[in-house]
Amino acid sequence: MPRRRPAPAELEELPEESMRPSKSQLKREMHELQALGETLIAMKPEERARFPLSDDMLAAIDETSRIRSHEGRRRHMQYVGKLIRKEDLVAIQAVFDTIEAEKTQRDHAFHRLEKWRDRLVTEGDPAVDAFLAEHPSADRQLIRQLVRNAQKEREQQKPPASARKLFKHLRDTLEL
Repeated sequence: MPRRRPAPAELEELPEESMRPSKSQLKREMHELQALGETLIAMKPEERARFPLSDDMLAAIDETSRIRSHEGRRRHMQYVGKLIRKEDLVAIQAVFDTIEAEKTQRDHAFHRLEKWRDRLVTEGDPAVDAFLAEHPSADRQLIRQLVRNAQKEREQQKPPASARKLFKHLRDTLEL
């Protein structure tokens, strides 16, 4: 006789301890933790230092670079996933969120610089005056020279070497 599945209303009446995650759900969580471990392994040591990781975890991450065998690496990643379960995942996620916020802020700053560069090349001296009003420490002469060169390159349909130099100078001026 086939087993009858409980109706949704019956499931609500069951005690919580009988509502444990399925084996598939546990495997998905395990694979997510392994992926988190691979992300940590792929980071540079300076970036990884920001994370609150235990000594065992750091040793396992360092050991990964010595493993050459595919099967050995696969087993080692399972071990890393097991170690990550013992880590403070909330703190690790908080560091990831901070890194993502910094990246977003940096991207917005670069977009603003690109808009300034395009405006400077398009408008010329009025835009230079507006930029210098916001950033008085900038080098007026160099900016005007780079703008003129970028305008000439644009007119002659040459590669935008001066526009790149202008962007780099703006980035250095604003210390981004």
